[in-house]
Amino acid sequence: MILIVDDNQSNLYSLQKLLESKDFQVETANSGEEALGKALKNDYALIILDVQMPDMDGFEVAETLADYSKTKEVPIIFLSAVNTDKKFITQGYASGAKDYVTKPVDPEILLLKVKTFYNLQEQNIAMKKSQQNLELEVKGRRESQVTMKSQIDHFHLMLESLPQIAFTLNESGTVDFVNGKWYEYSDSGQHFPEVHPDDPDIIEEFERCRKKGKALELEMRIKNVISGNYRYHLLRVTPVYEENRIKNWVGTFTDIDDQKKVEKEKDEFLSIASHELKTPLTSIKAYVQLLERKLKLDKESSEAGFVMKVQGQIEKLNTLITDLLDVSKIENGKLKINKKPVNLENLISNAIETILQTHDEQQVKIERHGIKPDILIPLDEIRIEQVLINFLTNAIKYSPNNNQVIVSTFVDKEAEEVRVNVTDFGIGIPDFKQDAVFKKFYRVEESSLQFQGMGIGLFICSEIIKQHHGSVGVSSIVDEGSTFYFTLPLN
Repeated sequence: MILIVDDNQSNLYSLQKLLESKDFQVETANSGEEALGKALKNDYALIILDVQMPDMDGFEVAETLADYSKTKEVPIIFLSAVNTDKKFITQGYASGAKDYVTKPVDPEILLLKVKTFYNLQEQNIAMKKSQQNLELEVKGRRESQVTMKSQIDHFHLMLESLPQIAFTLNESGTVDFVNGKWYEYSDSGQHFPEVHPDDPDIIEEFERCRKKGKALELEMRIKNVISGNYRYHLLRVTPVYEENRIKNWVGTFTDIDDQKKVEKEKDEFLSIASHELKTPLTSIKAYVQLLERKLKLDKESSEAGFVMKVQGQIEKLNTLITDLLDVSKIENGKLKINKKPVNLENLISNAIETILQTHDEQQVKIERHGIKPDILIPLDEIRIEQVLINFLTNAIKYSPNNNQVIVSTFVDKEAEEVRVNVTDFGIGIPDFKQDAVFKKFYRVEESSLQFQGMGIGLFICSEIIKQHHGSVGVSSIVDEGSTFYFTLPLN
């Protein structure tokens, strides 16, 4: 908006019509006092001010406007018919004017000047608003940074108070914070503690999980820089998400060395007991077979049935001892995985055939779904078949009223892995117990009374798959069934 100040009504009228014809919004004032009142009340982009006015001339008005913060930046064009002398023009500029125009006014020149100063003022106002917005944004960011720093400091203080070794990594996997406990096992805040030569490499294992966006959980021995001894620690590294992307990672090393020593003593006992049981069990099996041949019993007789039951129980005991020996090998790091290129589809078919041969085919129905992965994958054929047979056996065992089992396979080329599902329609597992079924000696209470077992089969399966750099899992609904699965990397 433009304010025209002149004590001559005809001048006001003519200038107002001239500017309004060019789409300018115009207000008028008949005196310097009225002009000051309107200038302090409203916002103007330009003031056209007559010099010769009674009571308060244009110079006085301009000097007064220059004293107020609201109006000191508003451009002023002086109009004068009398004072054309250089000293008056100089006085006009000294009063704060941006230009000095003498009457009679050339309309085109006046319009050109008005447009120029009007546009300049509009741009100046826009720049000020942008500057104010920028200052507000900068202030907001500074406040956010202060708040964020306070939160980070609080978080770091929490990590410092932990009894575990605690650290954080940035999005790319570089260590950017460690607590005081870290330096008991590392000389540098940038390098992970030294790992026992027989244990997995931390960086390799973390990179594998980072690429998949998955948490890492690993048991390993790390070296104490003071004593030089290796102690068992449980490493956990968990991603922190922000707007569906990983912002950073938080990790801890928890000392489990004392716990591992107790477990080792127990595992040594199990190993010794298993080996000692293996020898007499083999002899019992041989004598029962010899007895069966000597007696030449009729297959339909009750005696032959008793002998078959004895042999069945011997096989169960043999399987149990074998599992205990596998647990002992896992705990001592002696479970060997011999990888070679194997056709996965043939392996699955062999496992299904083994189950059908050892169960009544009329009662057990195993369906094959999904894409058949007729591809070679580097794996230990005997161990992976052991996993699949365990899953299939459990599917039948825990589905006493429905022996239908579905084996499904999926190939994820983006993740470069193959997934094998074994689905049953049995008793199911409660949600809050599904994460624990792969732990050693864990059994779901609801099934432990009804079904025999020690709860080590799935633990062995999970360890075999881990050594293949795959993953295991389960999804289940109580009274509807379960799906156990494992994944294997294609390469």
